Amino acid sequence: MTRQTLFAANALLPDGWAENVRLEVDADGNLDQITRGAAAGAATRLAGPVLPGMPNLHSHAFQRAMAGLAEHVAPGSSGDDSFWTWREVMYRFVGALTPEQVQAIAAQLYVEMLKAGYTAVGEFHYLHHGPDGRPYDDIAEMSRRTIAAAGASGIGITQLPVLYSYGGFGAEKAGEGQRRFLNDPNRLLRIVEVLKDSHEDDPQVRIGLAPHSLRAVTLETLDEVVAGLTGLDPAAPIHLHIAEQVKEVEDCLACSGRRPVEWLLENHAPDRRWCLIHATHMSEAETKGLAASGAVAGLCPTTEANLGDGLFPAVDFLAAGGAWGIGSDSHISVSPIEELRWLEYGERLARRKRNVLAGEGADASLGHRLYSDALAGGAQALGRPIGALQVGRRADFVVLDPAAPVLSEMPAARLLDAMIFAGNRNPVRDVMVGGEWLVCEGSHRDERKVLEDYRAVLRTLLS
Repeated sequence: MTRQTLFAANALLPDGWAENVRLEVDADGNLDQITRGAAAGAATRLAGPVLPGMPNLHSHAFQRAMAGLAEHVAPGSSGDDSFWTWREVMYRFVGALTPEQVQAIAAQLYVEMLKAGYTAVGEFHYLHHGPDGRPYDDIAEMSRRTIAAAGASGIGITQLPVLYSYGGFGAEKAGEGQRRFLNDPNRLLRIVEVLKDSHEDDPQVRIGLAPHSLRAVTLETLDEVVAGLTGLDPAAPIHLHIAEQVKEVEDCLACSGRRPVEWLLENHAPDRRWCLIHATHMSEAETKGLAASGAVAGLCPTTEANLGDGLFPAVDFLAAGGAWGIGSDSHISVSPIEELRWLEYGERLARRKRNVLAGEGADASLGHRLYSDALAGGAQALGRPIGALQVGRRADFVVLDPAAPVLSEMPAARLLDAMIFAGNRNPVRDVMVGGEWLVCEGSHRDERKVLEDYRAVLRTLLS
């Protein structure tokens, strides 16, 4: 890659919109100089307003291929569908997936993410073993497949191999549907170490770890795996599903006498390395405690709505200064715009008010607050130098389409409001990741071949 000099008439910098911005990208794909009020000169002129690319902090890539398969009432069922009945559909779907199929599904998903304006992904990866539960000869085979898909598509990835050891609180035995997920701490840490050694010098890959949930680990195994990861990399990200469902809270109370977030805060003191996914059902004390910890709340509003999880206490969490980011989780939607929109709309519906999360100030921009907060929280959760047009960060950014009707004649101060809340056409025109153009005029360089491979997988799976 060669050095690039780019010029944006409008660019979203950390302190707000700026005009006539020159962006210098070095040969390693990093921003090494940013000049405001510059002349374009010989720089390449970008076609529209420029935003930092959005980190997607929570993904289960294989679930993209089952999107739409759980939206009916099964014959003979009571019609009382929930997260727990959806989970049984997922277990059946995942039972026979091959490594090659997982890679093809992930590649299609990551192309869709890039076209939507996501430039990095946190892959919360728990599909480790063969259909019979036995490890592949390469214990990291399945993780390598999603990393390979990320490399081929060009998206940055934080790979999070998942520790999944039990079927429920109190070290309950796992079921047949979970056998492909199961590891003990030693085996999981071997996967982490192998991946870390393989990608040590790749700026597009970060390796962390994810205890699946408090119901899938014990205090002892959680302690062991976190200590092991810290020994390998003291700054490595740690992600954890928590308090997604009311039943999960009730089961945790019954087992430990504590609510999930309360238990974690008392027993493991999560900090800025941690990202707690969902954290939907929290008490007031838990909400304030999580915000004060510095950990990121990983919010996935479209999946949380699809599964009937409930509403995250966003107003109280943001008022307490909590960090948060967004993820597309089960990928029933692959759109940062929709995630941000529905985070706000959930609060509007619950409170019967408007512009609930806009923050302080008579002219505060809701879109700017949502987008900027999600950038910062997502970058923190993924543990990579992304999420801002700033010297030293990766050159990950999105160029908006100036021809998009929703953006027409819109002043820069209102662009993000219009983008998020005023239309459904994707306004992303071009996408650069790590200094490399991956999406140009709305099309990914390899989208046709990736889609052909994905369709072939679906034909096999759905037959």
